[in-house]
Amino acid sequence: MPKTANTSPSHTSGYRFLWFLIVLYVTVLLMSNWYDARIISIFGINTDAGTLIFPISFLCADIITEVYGYKRARMAIWCAFLLNMLFLLFGILIVNLPSPEFATSTNHAFDMIVSMNIWIIIASVVSYFCGEPLNALLVAKLKLRFQGKYMPVRFFLSTFIAAFIDSFIFSFIAFAHIFSIKTIITLAITMWLIKVCIELIGLPFSVYLSKRLKRAERTDIYDSDTQFSLFSLDDRYTKEANHYQ
Repeated sequence: MPKTANTSPSHTSGYRFLWFLIVLYVTVLLMSNWYDARIISIFGINTDAGTLIFPISFLCADIITEVYGYKRARMAIWCAFLLNMLFLLFGILIVNLPSPEFATSTNHAFDMIVSMNIWIIIASVVSYFCGEPLNALLVAKLKLRFQGKYMPVRFFLSTFIAAFIDSFIFSFIAFAHIFSIKTIITLAITMWLIKVCIELIGLPFSVYLSKRLKRAERTDIYDSDTQFSLFSLDDRYTKEANHYQ
């Protein structure tokens, strides 16, 4: 039975494109964790390599929350967390397994990288649970506050605030055992500004894609009656939550 403008699938299985956004969201976070250990310099600006791709996670979260609702964004956040934990636990396992003599030097270099990435992932998990849920929450709340208007402003404000918190928490946990406080603060500010700039660059695309997805899925969820607890796994909405016209 085709969906009308006033209906919404009860579960995520009713949507055609949500799965891809969640997979992209998780993949971006895993990639950023792996590359965060590499410090790079671009035009004299020093930052970690993961910062170049991490802002895409905010763009994905913005789109998921805007189109499908906070509950579906929360599900994506938990999926990414569980897979990041799997990544971390497997890394801890392999660096503690015995190494054959012919591969000692190669494995030692790899173990050093993975060990550093373990610090990165721990920092990522802590900052993640501060920044990502806040970003999705702000998108949902601002959508209600502005009655669905000013989408570019809402997307930018949510990332501006969430990325600031994420960058500082991440930098102090990930690099406190390596760099000085001054260097860490400089890195955190640089990360934050890069994330904000990438958000601005990607804003026309995320707004355009959100509008296209609303039409394709015939869905525009408002979280008027949502309980914004991070620890709920409910992804269902009533028909009235879908304001697609």
